[in-house]
Amino acid sequence: MKKFVVLLVLLALLIPMYSCGAENVNLRVLTLKGPTGIGMVKLIKDNPDYNFTISSAPDEVAAAVIKGDFDIAAVPINLAATLYKKTEGNVKIAAINTLGVLYVLENGTTINSLEDLEGKKIYATGQGSTPEYILAALLEKKGIECEIEYLTEHSALAAKMVSGDVVIGMLPEPNVTSALSGNKDLRIAIDITEEWESSFEYKLVQGCIIVNTDFAEKNSKALDNFLKEYKSSVEYVNSNVDDAAALCEEYEIIPKAALAKKAIPNCNITFVDGTEMKTMGDGIFKVLFDADPKSIGGALPDEAIYR
Repeated sequence: MKKFVVLLVLLALLIPMYSCGAENVNLRVLTLKGPTGIGMVKLIKDNPDYNFTISSAPDEVAAAVIKGDFDIAAVPINLAATLYKKTEGNVKIAAINTLGVLYVLENGTTINSLEDLEGKKIYATGQGSTPEYILAALLEKKGIECEIEYLTEHSALAAKMVSGDVVIGMLPEPNVTSALSGNKDLRIAIDITEEWESSFEYKLVQGCIIVNTDFAEKNSKALDNFLKEYKSSVEYVNSNVDDAAALCEEYEIIPKAALAKKAIPNCNITFVDGTEMKTMGDGIFKVLFDADPKSIGGALPDEAIYR
């Protein structure tokens, strides 16, 4: 009897060791504020055991990923390629989470297509990142020449458009909604996503989910479970805009729920994995590489970039 009790005690100690381990991990998840992080909000609410960090600085995100401080991160698609090269393959794309979020606004009625930008001056943000390369690729494809001046902060350009100091500007959501709310004379003149899809055979991709390669190999079930939960979170956001907007404010993904409510429908939040993810990723990488090789780290990533 005594031996039986001892055996039960040993089993009680051993079972948790086998039931936890690699597949019950405390995930470290990093996301940027804005559209890249919107699809994450329901997941943040429902999973207090996950370690979420929300940042507003892409440079900080890149540094943290390179150091291996995070297992999973939501980042711009070109940054994923750059990090893949810098970490010598220790980053993989697990899913695409954001399509096009860029729009050209005008204080007036003269701009209705990209061709109308010929000879004009346009202000934009995102120099050195996807907005610059996307705009450059579109203008080159259509043979359009215009002057572009880049401002550092989205909010600064939005403020200048609200005040009327800037007539034509390209902004991402939610800054588009913020500017439109501040000046009734502003309007969306060009949907960059629509222009892109009429010019290129590939969809416009701006954000993705990346995973640390070592983590993915050692914790495949935990990663699969995360991605399943993330997909559900994306579906929730797109189907429950009011509630998702409130969560965006609560977790400071977007400053105000009212702003998030108007912006979410224009943010093209999605979840794409598998073969379609690879096709979409390869397409945007080729276009960005042709626009400027430095935009994706200097070289087209190989197939191993995908999980």
